[in-house]
Amino acid sequence: MQQTETKERKKVIFSAIQPTGTFTLGNYLGAIRNWIPLQEEFNCIYALADLHAITVRQDPKKFRENIYEAYALLLACGIDLEKSLFFIQSHVSTHAQAAWLLNCYTQFGELSRMTQFKDKSARHTDNINAGLFTYPSLMAGDILLYQADMVPVGADQMQHLELTRNIAERFNGIYGNVFKVPEGFTPKVGARVKSLQDPTKKMSKSDENANSYIAILDKPEVIMKKFRRAVTDSEACVRYAEGKDGINNLMGIYSAVTGKSNAEIEQEFDGKGYGDFKTAVGEAVVEELRPIQEKFGKYIQDKAYLKECYEKSAEIARKISQRTLDKAMKKIGFVLK
Repeated sequence: MQQTETKERKKVIFSAIQPTGTFTLGNYLGAIRNWIPLQEEFNCIYALADLHAITVRQDPKKFRENIYEAYALLLACGIDLEKSLFFIQSHVSTHAQAAWLLNCYTQFGELSRMTQFKDKSARHTDNINAGLFTYPSLMAGDILLYQADMVPVGADQMQHLELTRNIAERFNGIYGNVFKVPEGFTPKVGARVKSLQDPTKKMSKSDENANSYIAILDKPEVIMKKFRRAVTDSEACVRYAEGKDGINNLMGIYSAVTGKSNAEIEQEFDGKGYGDFKTAVGEAVVEELRPIQEKFGKYIQDKAYLKECYEKSAEIARKISQRTLDKAMKKIGFVLK
């Protein structure tokens, strides 16, 4: 593993994803696939945010399996440990320590305005716990510990990044220049994949209808079946237009995996029906995911290799993050051991 600590001339990007359930085609095309080319240009630090995941009750056995599977799957998608760090968040204790420190520099009113807290509280009325309320402070710690220059964010995470910036600026205003104030980063290419059954909503692994999403690990025959059942319209003409949400979504997916423009797609399927188009989209997605699924199959069978990978990354992450944590604690006035 390359010592990421030494790559100071490159800007630092930090990104984390929760290991809860299967990653979808939407996760892959919208975010995960975009992580891979960033490794050539930036000093990338990636984490499995397992501490964040327990704001919602997890089945212990399934949770442990999900963590292993998520780690193996992201390696299969192309995270290169010769170029990047990729660790499991709970293996680096500085994250939990930083969360407590930053809780004390985060205002109650700021946390109460977080949209995701309101949404999750409404969905989990029987478990509105303190962690659900304060986890944006943990997220801020994740980012600030590595002096990240940039954080890849979608629209749903922009509010949390703004809070992270506010916390960093508040802390720096009191104690001097301790944390780098991160910027948001929008990758150049990223498909916004919608539900196959309700293309007005984004594709989500939490959708009760399994036909609404493609899981990265779905078998080829399952992928084909789900695309054939995808909602379209009655026009039977493959073209990108307002009011054609289902076809627009399928065109976006096809474009993302083939590189073809909408005009090229319209020309390719001129005079053909939706059946031909759905089959072509399904086949293209199957081929896109095939090498990932093959690599995943190898990684998930080799727990010793996975352990070696995440332990090495965690060791380096601890060294990097401890420097920042020590600096912050010293500024506050703690006696360091």
